[in-house]
Amino acid sequence: MAVSSASAWPTLPALPDPATSAVMGSGLLEELSYALGGPFHFLLPDAFDSNLQALRSALEEAGVDGAVYFAKKANKAALWVERCAANGAGVDVASVGELREALGHGVRGEHIVVTGPAKDSALLRLAVRQGTLIAVDALDELDALVTTALTGSARPARLVLRCLPPDQPHSRFGMDDAELATAMDRCVQAGDAVHMEGFSFHLSGYAVQPRADLAGQLVDRCLKARVLGLEAVRISIGGGLAVSYTDADSWHTFLAGQHSGHYHAGKTFTAGDFYPYHSPAAGAGALRALLAARPEGHRRSLAELLKDSGIALLMEPGRALLDRAGATVFRIQGVKDRAGYQLLTVDGTSLSLSEQWFNSEFLPDPYLLSRGTDAPAGIHPASVGAATCLESDMLTWRKIPFPRRPRTGDLLVYPNTAGYQMDSNESPFHDLALPPKVVIDRTERPRPRWRLDRHRT
Repeated sequence: MAVSSASAWPTLPALPDPATSAVMGSGLLEELSYALGGPFHFLLPDAFDSNLQALRSALEEAGVDGAVYFAKKANKAALWVERCAANGAGVDVASVGELREALGHGVRGEHIVVTGPAKDSALLRLAVRQGTLIAVDALDELDALVTTALTGSARPARLVLRCLPPDQPHSRFGMDDAELATAMDRCVQAGDAVHMEGFSFHLSGYAVQPRADLAGQLVDRCLKARVLGLEAVRISIGGGLAVSYTDADSWHTFLAGQHSGHYHAGKTFTAGDFYPYHSPAAGAGALRALLAARPEGHRRSLAELLKDSGIALLMEPGRALLDRAGATVFRIQGVKDRAGYQLLTVDGTSLSLSEQWFNSEFLPDPYLLSRGTDAPAGIHPASVGAATCLESDMLTWRKIPFPRRPRTGDLLVYPNTAGYQMDSNESPFHDLALPPKVVIDRTERPRPRWRLDRHRT
């Protein structure tokens, strides 16, 4: 039964994306759903290329030397590594499997950075042998790396030292001041076995100023390290460049209006439970803001500090490179009427949207693609559940006000899911197949050209 007014149901419309709209309007998704026999993701490589170029342009405009490494953990598709290889970009990896995947798809070793804590000996050996940059997280890891470089390696180990953020002292990543001092001494003692190229950090959150402040501290650390005879010409700020999924008005209106009555089973969320789906400085804009910011204790911008010190800025974005680069498609296979709304069941699980597994919700409104034109129009609120036996396995707890009545066989398209959504937590629960990924190579054609992604399973 249709509801008379949409005002009772908060919405969060995704920002317009012509490429995604073209795919949805082509009729291809219906055919793919039939052919693949279940949920799937589609990927848009042109968006990745555009995001990469935008970040590079921000560095160029500021006159700062730098490099962009795609954080591979953000999405498992081989496509993104292929785009990095084609564009001369880097890849951030944290395991032997990810490193082999990057090398196997054409990324040169010197364009790879190896992060993550407590790297095992196999990863260190392969990383040194291939000439990758290694973010060293602890003193025992540095000792293991030096040993690796001294025994059987024909080349020195390239490394940056990872710092514990002073404002996040309980982080499990990085070394404090005393440990960093010891690490630099050990790098000096190791001589030609290592090239200590600078420092890195991992900072939670998306605020610009704390990143600028910590980056300014790393510039100072590089200058002090040079006094010891170390190279120290790079700093890495990790990821943390926000993505905007919706406009400011929609976001603030949603946060102000949503309450437990808008969710299936009275589920409760607070504003702090959600990713910030709107950010005034996002993607390349966030990088520009960072470069223009004045780090605490400095009178000049971060860009000026980097240029004057001859220091390159490295970054490892994931989500920011995948903005508008893909979407997730489910077919509705069951519909139940509840008091004032419907409960839909689709042919997949919330493992393919990730946020529910962090006690959160993926908020951008899904699109409803009706199989027929006779579906009743109006306001039809509906929540979306998964094809599993768990009460908690909900793709969307929120009652989405769809403009037509959803029916069995219709498609739901969740937009902009490539960054940390579509495969971070996927598993073959109930022996359901993992959703395949379809690469849309050309969206401007009347019939988009597509292929299956080449990621090994």
